[in-house]
Amino acid sequence: MQPANLTTPPRTFPEPRALVELLKPITWFPPMWAFVCGAISSGQSLGDHSGLVIAGIILAGPLVCGGSQIVNDWFDRHVDAINEPNRPIPSGRVPGEWGLYYAIAWSILALGFSALLGTWVFGATLVGLFLAWAYSAPPLRLKLNGWYGNLAVGVSYEGLAWITGAAVMLGGVMPSPQILMLAGLYSLGAHGIMTLNDFKSIEGDRSIGIRSLPASLGADRAARLACVVMAVPQLVVIGLLFQWGHSFAAAGIAGSLFLQGLAMIKMLKDPLGRAPWYNGTGVTLYVLGMMLSAFAVRGTVSWL
Repeated sequence: MQPANLTTPPRTFPEPRALVELLKPITWFPPMWAFVCGAISSGQSLGDHSGLVIAGIILAGPLVCGGSQIVNDWFDRHVDAINEPNRPIPSGRVPGEWGLYYAIAWSILALGFSALLGTWVFGATLVGLFLAWAYSAPPLRLKLNGWYGNLAVGVSYEGLAWITGAAVMLGGVMPSPQILMLAGLYSLGAHGIMTLNDFKSIEGDRSIGIRSLPASLGADRAARLACVVMAVPQLVVIGLLFQWGHSFAAAGIAGSLFLQGLAMIKMLKDPLGRAPWYNGTGVTLYVLGMMLSAFAVRGTVSWL
């Protein structure tokens, strides 16, 4: 008697759990936090607009950020088949072209949802989704270069989410220049955070030709660069807040930056070993500074 064939036949349709896994909920926190910062900076009452706040958090996290994760996994499927074969697409739990269809459908869903929240929200979402596709998909595939790729992620996860939060609360109009400046500065600082995040995959990036900054500059130089890129925008924020009359907030962020500096000194002694530690300490201080600056300018109004 021939032994039974125990090989599992290929799937025709995706596994529902794998579709949720592709959205990577753990990655939603940064844009949702930035969205809340934007909502607070608008000066509007979150309690009086709780429905808008919830809708915006859904847009920033599950829809836009989640969609960017699907796009990234689809265009990384060949690399993941070697390095992480248990991921949903290379494992076959999301078979055939379903990953691509899912990425397209989720992007359309995000755009449609954003259109309900106003013109500027729709525009910010359109830019965010463009950056998500440009980051992962050819011909641009910005992730292959740490300079461009990190900037795209920083702008999408921090700046655009912040602007979206303010625009939602302001009825879909453009936020004030102060809000736009804060969103832009914290986006630039996030470039350094993304550089530190790339430390976990230096060898893998080098082997497949991804020129992340740690892979191309080396751990020491990339760590020093990341520290400068995170610190300088915060120094500018401190100066602006003083100029705008928010001296207590400026002092608070200065204190936060001082503590970050101490953590940076410790991290720079062993960048490879301590970059994950810094992401749990220094980055926490960074995002707390974002919230403090948002509270400081919450009385500003739109310029339109």
